[in-house]
Amino acid sequence: MRRIATLAPDAAPAKSAELLAGIIARHGGAGDMVSTMAHSPATLQGYLDFSRAMKRAAIPRKVSEKISLALQEWIGCGTCLAAHAGAARSLGLSETDIALARQATSTDARETALIAFALAVLAEPSSISDADVERLRAHGWSDRVIVEIPALVALNQLTGTFNLVVGLQPDEPAAAQAS
Repeated sequence: MRRIATLAPDAAPAKSAELLAGIIARHGGAGDMVSTMAHSPATLQGYLDFSRAMKRAAIPRKVSEKISLALQEWIGCGTCLAAHAGAARSLGLSETDIALARQATSTDARETALIAFALAVLAEPSSISDADVERLRAHGWSDRVIVEIPALVALNQLTGTFNLVVGLQPDEPAAAQAS
């Protein structure tokens, strides 16, 4: 059930209206999550800046989507699961790849190690040890990628919990495709 309504630019606070207008001009629409974030200019600006910055991450895009699928499965955001499944498909990931990612695994041991690390960062960050970081390095992951994992986790935590708090639910067809 929807708890907080979306805002059109003309009903949003001034800074949010400006941000929404820019998004709509570039993409033709803003989407429910972004339009709901418009209630808070700080939240909307923070999300947009963070999301834009993470597009420059060194984590390979297909692996990033696999990680996001595993994280959103754990968080429980159906809207995010549907969005990340769609993004994964657009990158050429198979339905098997998507299903495995949602189960926090991959056919590639290197990817599985990174996915498991991301879930540990989400669920028990105080449990991360030197051995965990060394294990990632042994799989060939760079320190840059390792450092980017908490940021990717935080971005997924933001979007997933935001959607759950405001009551955003996936569209019926999108939810069926994510399953």
